[in-house]
Amino acid sequence: MHISSEPAILYLGTPVVLIGTVNEDESYNLAPMSSAFWLGWRCMLGMSAASKSSANMLRTRECVLNLPSEREVAAVNRLARTTGSNPVPEVKLKRGYRYEKNKFAIARMTPVASETIAAPRALECPIQLEAAVESTHPLAHDDDKLRGRIIIFEVRVQRVHIEESILAQDESNRIDADKWRPLIMSFQKFYGLAPHELHESTLARIPESMYRSPDVDKGRNASARSETLPQQFIAGTRRKSQATVEFAT
Repeated sequence: MHISSEPAILYLGTPVVLIGTVNEDESYNLAPMSSAFWLGWRCMLGMSAASKSSANMLRTRECVLNLPSEREVAAVNRLARTTGSNPVPEVKLKRGYRYEKNKFAIARMTPVASETIAAPRALECPIQLEAAVESTHPLAHDDDKLRGRIIIFEVRVQRVHIEESILAQDESNRIDADKWRPLIMSFQKFYGLAPHELHESTLARIPESMYRSPDVDKGRNASARSETLPQQFIAGTRRKSQATVEFAT
C-alpha cells in the first residue's frame, strides 16, 4: 500500500553531468550535477545560485555538458564537496565543501579545447556537448525562503562530440542505447542502467530523424575557435590529487 511521505529530496534518478566552464582568470572549472533534462538539442539545468558554475555561465553564456559513463564514477566522486568559489559560500561550508582551484586535476581528468566555445571538454567523458546559454529562469520565485537559491538554465547544444565505441554500427549520427552506459545519480548515490533493454519499446519504432531540431543546423553553422588551452592550466592538470569525497553539485 502507499503511504503519505515527506522525503527531504526527490532525486529519483537522472544522468550525471560534469559541467565545464571558464573562470574569470581563464582557468577552468569542472563540476558535477544531475538536475538536467533534454528536449531536442536544448537542455534544462537546475543549478545552485551559489555555485561557481552558475556564476561562470551567467558571465560567459556558455558551458560544456560532459556526460560520464559508469567507468568515470570515481573521477566524479573525487569532485564531490569541492567548489571553485573562494571564499566558499556559507551554505556549502555547512555541508563540508572546500575550495579547489584546479578541478580537472582533482578529478584526474583531461581538459580538451572545444570547437565553438571557450569552455573545456573532459576527454574521458564519452559524450561532450558544447552549449550556449539561451535563457535563465528563477525557481520558487513566489517563496520568500527559497527565492534566489536556484537558477534554471536553458542551454542550446551547438556541437556534439561522441566516442565512436557507443555509436550505432555504420551510423555516425545515432547513439546505440545498448552501448551507452550513463552514470546515474539517485538519492545522492551512484547507479548504472540494467545491462539490456527491459522491454520492447513501441515508441522506439519512430525514426529518430523525425525528432530532428532546427538547432542542429544552428550548431553546424557555429563558428569554430582556434584558441588552445592556457599553458598554466595544462601544467596544473598534471598534478594528481589523492582526495576522495562525497558527491555534490
